[in-house]
Amino acid sequence: MTLQPDTILFWSAIVTVGLTFFGFAWCFVDIINEGSGNYANTMGSETSRAFEDVFLFISPAKIARLGRLAALAAFFLFFIPLFSFTNVVSTLVGVALGLAAGAFTFTLPARYVRFLRVRRRLKFNEQLVTALGTMSNALRAGFSINQAFESVVETGDKPISQEFSVFLQQLRVGMSFEDALASLDRRVASDDLTLVCTSIDIARRTGGNLTEIFDRISTTIRDRMRIERRVRTLTSQGRMQGMIVSAMPFILGLAMYVMKPSVMKPFVFSLNGAACIGGVLVLVTLGWLFIRKIVRIDV
Repeated sequence: MTLQPDTILFWSAIVTVGLTFFGFAWCFVDIINEGSGNYANTMGSETSRAFEDVFLFISPAKIARLGRLAALAAFFLFFIPLFSFTNVVSTLVGVALGLAAGAFTFTLPARYVRFLRVRRRLKFNEQLVTALGTMSNALRAGFSINQAFESVVETGDKPISQEFSVFLQQLRVGMSFEDALASLDRRVASDDLTLVCTSIDIARRTGGNLTEIFDRISTTIRDRMRIERRVRTLTSQGRMQGMIVSAMPFILGLAMYVMKPSVMKPFVFSLNGAACIGGVLVLVTLGWLFIRKIVRIDV
């Protein structure tokens, strides 16, 4: 059988286009893989250092590997149920939801670190009031400022005893008092501790009475905490309303999908339905952000 020139040209064009497409796809996947690897390593290193700030020691490689596995699991969790050979819209919706879920899951370690830092900072601020009283009594008894910090380390609870212990360790290895105090302030990132560190620095330079300063700062912090608790109590109803209003469309949609799947499936897996769901997600997110901005009051 003799192949015609047109047939040879046709198949040559198909093979050329296929090889070109395969080459572009290979380069694209390689670039994405390299970029995601670099980002994962960078994210893992930054998250590992942030974990160390809260005294949790996890290697960057484990954090990066955990983030990749969690993102991959989240992608397939949303993609597999929506994948269909006959419905392109359903497949595209599954890919979009899977990518969004994977991207969000990939950032969970960093989000968890921020949650731990905020919780640790709040606990530190609560312990700081008691620590200032202990340091004030130690200074009245004739102790030095370093011995006052040591008294908090010996009698205090975590995390304030850990942070003050690191501060004293930095002094023992030769760091100046001002630099160690600045490192403590930067590591904890608490406005209350910043006030304390600034007061200590000024008193050391000008010779002020630290016992009176600690008593006044302790009273100020205690009053501010009482006001913050009062504000949170008054805004709790608004926060709950925001959560209920934001979750209501998704709860109703899920209930209707379970109760009437024959009605909801054509809507969800259609182009107009996917566009409506995307619009609902955008509007609900904006509404939640507005409500969160209204009920968040800084004291």
